[in-house]
Amino acid sequence: MGRFPYLPHTEADIQAMLKRIGCGSIEELFSSIPDSMRHKGPLPLPEPMSEWELNEQMERLCAANPPRSTRYYIGAGSYDHYIPAIVRSLASRSEFVTAYTPYQPEASQGTLQAIYEFQTMITELTDMDVATASHYDGATALAEALLIPLRKKSSKGEGKVAVSRLIHPAHRQIIRTYLQPVGYTVVDIPADNNGKTDLTRASEIIPRDQGEFAAVVIQSPNFFGYIEDLADARALCDACQIMFIASFTEALSLGILKPPGSFGADLVAGEGQSLGLTRSFGGPGLGLLAGTGKQMRNLPGRLVGKTVDKDGERGYVLTLATREQHIRREKASSNICSNNGLNALTAAIYLASAGKEGIRSLAQQNHDKASYLKRKLGEAGFCFPFQSPFFNEFVCHAPARFRKIREKLMAEENIHAGLPLEDYYPELSDHYLFCATETAKKTEMDALAWRCRYGTE
Repeated sequence: MGRFPYLPHTEADIQAMLKRIGCGSIEELFSSIPDSMRHKGPLPLPEPMSEWELNEQMERLCAANPPRSTRYYIGAGSYDHYIPAIVRSLASRSEFVTAYTPYQPEASQGTLQAIYEFQTMITELTDMDVATASHYDGATALAEALLIPLRKKSSKGEGKVAVSRLIHPAHRQIIRTYLQPVGYTVVDIPADNNGKTDLTRASEIIPRDQGEFAAVVIQSPNFFGYIEDLADARALCDACQIMFIASFTEALSLGILKPPGSFGADLVAGEGQSLGLTRSFGGPGLGLLAGTGKQMRNLPGRLVGKTVDKDGERGYVLTLATREQHIRREKASSNICSNNGLNALTAAIYLASAGKEGIRSLAQQNHDKASYLKRKLGEAGFCFPFQSPFFNEFVCHAPARFRKIREKLMAEENIHAGLPLEDYYPELSDHYLFCATETAKKTEMDALAWRCRYGTE
């Protein structure tokens, strides 16, 4: 056995391969990496475990998960939804458990058809012409979407994008991580007094440097849960002759809200966690990215198309693969080379099992239960700084006593009552983002409001 016990090569094998490529040692293969950036000595990893020790370790890690009795009134990009048993049953079949997109269509028709069906459902949900075969999560899908207009604007890392301050804070950070190191500029659009993006301010910012801006990005429902004026955003982009990108973190909102495509969005990027995926410590997510037909060749990631074989039988294949990184290398539009296959399949099963009417009914329940929770919290002394229409989340200003009540609810009753907003928006001290989905029961919301009003004693 060689020096690397996880490889099957013997020491003789290793020496033979090194001699063939003209290297004297394994270390010489990494000589291009600066010495200061190379780790010296063994990796700081724990000792190997036996099978039963590993099982015990996994059980200890699982025990850290919140108990099933935990109640969540927090969304903020990850939502507590009921997942039908059929979704888990079908998605767990062994032939589906992969994130890899097959290159051999003759051997992978089932997987390719599943991806094709997923793409079709996402285009229907967003009212767009074409959807990719999924990305890592909503944040990376949005960042990839922004690169499209920026590259059209300049190939030299120049250009600006106007990004709403009410896009999910984590997504805005990912956008900066993608764009700023290569020279692109991210300009924030502030919020107005109604909890929505201040498009009036945006119309002042963009024309000033109109030639430098490539796109405007708006999330709806936004991070505060309020529904944005996408028609006005489209009008602004038309006036400035730039692209309009719409995003979302709550996919189920599209069950009752007009889809971004109906407002003329050029690209739509969103998070698909609500479509049958568990929360699991916040992940994994599912990046959704769709565009108009004009953007088809610029979209990153996989596209599966439907065709016929020489006998006229229907078949599925990878489409427009020449724009991908395994062919174009560093000139490709993205380095994302595997679609989030299993999660995309799960979302497709969820959408198919719920159907159009089921998705609409679930969306309506989300809105109605959040509206009920807002009313009960208002009776408990909470105030609401924004009066705009919302979906299943809203912002409230809590009485001073709520901070301690909230801590006790988490510690003693496994109730997560709202997300403090001050860390993300310093001007919103004692403001909380509450969420209610179809999983929230009326009796539990009544009990929460009672505790918020009278305490937990």
